[in-house]
Amino acid sequence: MERDMFDTMTMTKVVGALCGTFLVYLLGGWGAELIYHSGGGHGDHAQAYEIEVASAEDADEGAPEEEVDFAVVMASASVEDGETLWRNCRSCHALESGVHGTGPALLGVVNREVAFYDDFNYSGALVAVAETWTPENLNAFLENPKGYAPGTAMGYNGMRKIEDRANLIAYLESVAQ
Repeated sequence: MERDMFDTMTMTKVVGALCGTFLVYLLGGWGAELIYHSGGGHGDHAQAYEIEVASAEDADEGAPEEEVDFAVVMASASVEDGETLWRNCRSCHALESGVHGTGPALLGVVNREVAFYDDFNYSGALVAVAETWTPENLNAFLENPKGYAPGTAMGYNGMRKIEDRANLIAYLESVAQ
């Protein structure tokens, strides 16, 4: 009987110590808030020294985005670099005619109609935005698949560099020949 009372008493002390510790932290936080955020004797005076910083809107206005012509980038595209980039695509696509993975086969995709294979279930989003996979359409799609064709089933986030997209398209175009 004495043992049960000892265990209950010990647990009560431990719980009380924890509650006391949390109370000290709460009071400390309240005191710090009172000192630092309610003036703390400084009043509502203006800062003695202000540093002006350009806002993001000002920076955007000063430097207009340079539009790069995709045809120029495509003319200097590297098939070898495109083959390296293809490694990311081959987890879902194949370069064999009619062999589908998660995505459709991409052999001969450049300048081919969008919904080429009858045995692949294309999303309606792709068919709605283009009829043919021209290099320009592939470029826009590879840059941001969900932005180019909202509702597409392709889960790829996109390829940011225009040179990478041109290299990949050049590689896809070369393997079809």
